[in-house]
Order: sequence, then structure tokens, then C-alpha cells
Amino acid sequence: MIVLTLPFPVSANAYWRTTARGGRAITYVSAEAKEYKHQVAHLAKAAGVCKPITGRVQIGITLYPRRPQDWQTRMRKHGVAWDDTVQCLDLDNAQKVLLDSLKGIAFGDDKWVRKIDAERAEPDAQGARVVVTVTPLQVETPQLGLITEEATC
Repeated sequence: MIVLTLPFPVSANAYWRTTARGGRAITYVSAEAKEYKHQVAHLAKAAGVCKPITGRVQIGITLYPRRPQDWQTRMRKHGVAWDDTVQCLDLDNAQKVLLDSLKGIAFGDDKWVRKIDAERAEPDAQGARVVVTVTPLQVETPQLGLITEEATC
């Protein structure tokens, strides 16, 4: 299992850029996204990730938004739902960026991702970040008896 604490991801909305060249639209990865990928690779290496997990994996994502300075005021005003008032990247936008950034580093390819568990956590004093867990999945043995024997009903 690999557990990484990474900087808050770039939004998928800022991940790609499109430009026109020769009358054709060309889409490419933004400089901001390339820098984020570089940071992820550096932090993974520093955390001891030497090679990607091969085969099927499960991904866990916990997104921690930045806690605003007025968080206590928000808490008094909104109660337990105070963190709903905090601006945060959508989970689906974070997911694609993270998978692309971890591809070839924590797992071989995103085609091997078989399960994703993502959540947005309450902002805390540790600051904006994302905690990613990559766990290898065992390939389950198919029920061969269902294939070779005729079903009896």
C-alpha cells in the first residue's frame, strides 16, 4: 500500500489548455498541471515510492480544503455544516488530475484502477492538501463451475 500526502491538486478546469494552430484546435496539458505532476513525482520519491504497483488497484482520496481565517465564525453561524461554506475543488475535478499525476509513479496506468473512494474532509489546521492511498487489489478467482457446469434451476 502507498499513502501520500500531496499538495492540493490543480482543478481539471485549469489542467488542459486549448489553442488554435493552422486552423486546428490543439489541446495540451497546462504548465500549472505539468508543475503539479512534477511535485507529485518528487514527493512520491521522497516518501519511498520506488516503482508503481502493477495490476489492479484501489484508490482512496481525501481532499482537505484550505481552512479560512473566519472558520470559527462560520462554525457558530452554520453549525456542523460550516465547511459547506468553504470554497473547494469538486471531487471529480480532483480525481482526474490526481490519477494522471500518479500514473506511472504509484500505479502503472489508470486502466488498472478498479475502485475509487473519494471524500471531501473538513478543513483543519494542517492546511489544504490531499491524502491518496493506493492499494493493490487481488484478482478474484472466477467461479469456474458456473462456466463448465450447466445451471440447474
